[in-house]
Amino acid sequence: MTMAIQKLKSFDLQQSVIYIGFVAIFLFFALTLHGDGFLTSRNLTNIVLQTAPATIMAVGLVFALSAGEIDLSFGSVVAVSSLSAAVAMQHFPMAVGILAGLGAGAGIGAFNGVMVAYVRLPSFLVTLATMGLFAGIARSMTDLRSIPVLNETFTGIFGSGKLFTVPSLVFWTAVVVGLGHLVYRNTRFGAHVLAVGDNARAAQVSGISVARVRLYVLTLCGSCAGLAGLLYAGRLQAAKYTLGESDLMTVIAAVIVGGTALNGGKGSIIGALLGSLMMGMLNNGLILMGLAVSDQMIVRGLIILLAVAISLRDTSR
Repeated sequence: MTMAIQKLKSFDLQQSVIYIGFVAIFLFFALTLHGDGFLTSRNLTNIVLQTAPATIMAVGLVFALSAGEIDLSFGSVVAVSSLSAAVAMQHFPMAVGILAGLGAGAGIGAFNGVMVAYVRLPSFLVTLATMGLFAGIARSMTDLRSIPVLNETFTGIFGSGKLFTVPSLVFWTAVVVGLGHLVYRNTRFGAHVLAVGDNARAAQVSGISVARVRLYVLTLCGSCAGLAGLLYAGRLQAAKYTLGESDLMTVIAAVIVGGTALNGGKGSIIGALLGSLMMGMLNNGLILMGLAVSDQMIVRGLIILLAVAISLRDTSR
């Protein structure tokens, strides 16, 4: 009896809400949309494919939030990275386009990291500024024009093709989530990220380079957004300044609902994966129910509000 009470006391509401919420939302749509195609294998597969870029961005954001930082610019990074790759492939081989897209993401992330780690500006303000800065750059890169991506090898690797019989979007999601979870839970860097997010001053005293950790997590966040830009360009066979524009709320919601603390020191890569799938399932179900985009935004906003309340309540214990 005593052991049962202790288990109940140690119940982590924030970590468990993602599993409860995921099952509850799935069952709700499965029952209410049974005749509308929600449970078809095609629809469920589409949910996984559509959430792949958001899931990859969520992995990077888990590292940033766990270190006590935040990145608001990844939506703009997606647009710049996809356009950089598309423009480069019009004049150079595919490999140059891939490097251009990934390099743009990593470069913007590194810029954010330098401003936060060494200039010592708050990450919220830095990435808020770069969000607007690079959104403007994305618009000016091609004068608001969409750039087609006609390289079939590229679209196969990053979009509609398969790698080792696995859909390429699923493959990239599995690789990034798997590596992210491994690094986060089983490496010294992952431990340093959590230590910095939990108490930066204590981490510095213990010999951890706090500035370097902040630089690395924001660079990683930008790199993940860069890869997401390539996936968008590959799947849609085009790059446009609007890519990633609506992902900010979705990715933040996925990460927070997935159990990552807003004030650092705690996170979950697997939780972020489930959170992203849950948000994708929610969007899909609301569309099948006939709700307008504005109603979908309201529902996502309420979910974020609930997740933040749970996060703050859990960390204040």
